[in-house]
Amino acid sequence: MKIFEALRQDHEKQRLLLKILAETSGNTSARQEYFEELKQQLESHAIAEERHFYTHLLEKDATVDLTRHGIAEHHEIDELIAKLDDTDMSSPAWLHHLKVLQEKVEHHLADEEQEFFHVAGKVLNEHQKTELAKGYKNEMDKELAS
Repeated sequence: MKIFEALRQDHEKQRLLLKILAETSGNTSARQEYFEELKQQLESHAIAEERHFYTHLLEKDATVDLTRHGIAEHHEIDELIAKLDDTDMSSPAWLHHLKVLQEKVEHHLADEEQEFFHVAGKVLNEHQKTELAKGYKNEMDKELAS
């Protein structure tokens, strides 16, 4: 498996969790569980992606700006999650904040898949792509287990 496939698999999980959450209402156990799972997925993914993908691309001229942009978007996503944590789940504002988070995450994933992966694919060799996937998957397993 290459790094791009590993990242895309987790991107699909994130999209699905956001879609499911957007269809929930009120302060229910289902909403709480899906939100906790989404937070864990997004936080673990950002850590693993930054350590096992972005760090290698900060060293390349062709990908440094895209990498910095991706890291900045991770920070924005963290701030939106914090806003959701601080908002009563039964409030209409919670769903509004979730929709903003959904738009930000989907924009970020589209940026990565449509532009960033294409450029990164040109600067990484096949061995690097495989090794980065292994490191990423191991980090995700470790993060999700903690």
